[in-house]
Amino acid sequence: MTLIQEKVNQAINILNEKEVDLWLTFVRETSGVRDPVLNFILGPADLTWESALILTRSGERIAIIGRLEAEAVERLDVYGQIIAYDKGISQPLRETLARLNPGQIAVNYSPNNVHADGLTHAMFLKLEQYLLGTPYATRLCSAEAIISSLRGRKTASEVAKIRHAVQITEEIYQETFAWLRVGMTELEVGEKMHALMQQKGVGPAWPLESNPAVNSGPHSPVGHSGPTSIKIEPGHLLHFDFGVRYEDYCSDIQRMVYILRPGESAAPAEVQHGFDTVRAAIENLRAALKPGVRGVEMDQLARDTVVRAGYPEYMYGTGHQLGRVAHDGGALLGPLWEKYGQQPNQLVEAGNIYTIEPGLAIPAYGYIGLEEDVLVTEQGAEYLGEAQKTLKLLPLQVL
Repeated sequence: MTLIQEKVNQAINILNEKEVDLWLTFVRETSGVRDPVLNFILGPADLTWESALILTRSGERIAIIGRLEAEAVERLDVYGQIIAYDKGISQPLRETLARLNPGQIAVNYSPNNVHADGLTHAMFLKLEQYLLGTPYATRLCSAEAIISSLRGRKTASEVAKIRHAVQITEEIYQETFAWLRVGMTELEVGEKMHALMQQKGVGPAWPLESNPAVNSGPHSPVGHSGPTSIKIEPGHLLHFDFGVRYEDYCSDIQRMVYILRPGESAAPAEVQHGFDTVRAAIENLRAALKPGVRGVEMDQLARDTVVRAGYPEYMYGTGHQLGRVAHDGGALLGPLWEKYGQQPNQLVEAGNIYTIEPGLAIPAYGYIGLEEDVLVTEQGAEYLGEAQKTLKLLPLQVL
């Protein structure tokens, strides 16, 4: 069974669970504006004319598409009925809905999940126009809950791909750490990691310009800006944020190194305390993470761990879902801040894969951020790789 077939079957189960009669994905010229959900119900192919991909809770799979794409969609062996049109989609769409007579029609827009919000405003207006005079214009609702669950509940094959991406990421970290020397710039380290990605046949989980993030010392800008010409020096905390894409699925992992100064055999106490705090926040959250909890509750658990240790709270969510993109949408392990909408209030589900990534700054040394990828199961959450439990120490090795 192909991944698309797996996900379409899963979608029909989700429709039954959520008691939604019909899910309609309405698109046009996908080479221009591509709905993110098409990767799960169509694959990489493009659709040119206005198209309606319909799944029902009774199990029907219908594609109303331009005639030129009919053969390509048929080859997917996903849609049991393919309705090819020449002049316009409105008539076959209305006829199909009249036959099915759904009580609710979930369509591809969302106020919270960017990956469930592929329907443009103009296409929504056009859909309303096509349904004008029918009872179905008033039955439209958001498909956010359906798409969030479909993206979030990873199948066994999806988990295997992400697990392998994590394994390759860890290998690249290990090889990079063995190669590091004092005096190298952040940019040089980034270029080395790019070369290792190419060598291992994987791509970046987000654009190469900021992947990896490499932050050496207290003056390096932490965030999505990418490496700089700052040099690695003794006494620096060296922070990495890095992820790869393997067979369309991503990893997202942060790691920490401390560069020992002459005469040091361990990190300074304040550095070690900061690392231990971040590590405790991650483990406290992971131990509590399970199906049915709300993202905001999990975020608060990790955030409180950091604040109680004497540090200011970090100004971002503690964890996001991971999948075909690094930030995969759906329920967020985050605070109820305006920018996150209702994502933190959503429930964690079995099959979700999350990052856990609290952080804090040690002003004289740099930034401490760890990020682990975990799989939520019915029994709890498990690490997908080897979690960093101790601060890596690198001796003074000069170029």
